[in-house]
Amino acid sequence: MKYIIIVPDGMADYPVKKLGNKTPLQAAKKPNMDLLAKNGIVGLAKMVPGKMVPGTDVANLSILGYSPEKYFTGRGPLEAANLGIKLGKRDIAFRCNLVTVKNNKLIDYSAGHITTEESGVLLKELNRKLGDNFLFFYTGVGYRHIMVKRGCSKPELRNIKK
Repeated sequence: MKYIIIVPDGMADYPVKKLGNKTPLQAAKKPNMDLLAKNGIVGLAKMVPGKMVPGTDVANLSILGYSPEKYFTGRGPLEAANLGIKLGKRDIAFRCNLVTVKNNKLIDYSAGHITTEESGVLLKELNRKLGDNFLFFYTGVGYRHIMVKRGCSKPELRNIKK
């Protein structure tokens, strides 16, 4: 038997007054999704262990059959793998977002939905000013990027996990 698992990650939203207090998903015309729901098997599953932060990274590990408690070490290594970045045993990958800050306050999580091309210019400058043989910034997509610290010692690894 073949299965299709649809993970509607990111589809949750808040009710909107202009939509009759429905969420955008509730108000949307979605005949194909409705057909799948009507003719398929619909269910809910708790994929995030109780003591973990409910996020895409943790939930998708669980959906794919991996124990997040055992294998989740942060979003960085997952996104580094997606970009084809090879990590050594003593390397640490961090997910980095470009953001907008005004008056010492975060006002936008995505730097105005900066383009990948614009981000590349900024990441190149970060590498010029901060990068070396052990620290490197990799351009991802849009505002999402990766910083890799290579060759960390065991004490450094312990400190980062705290």
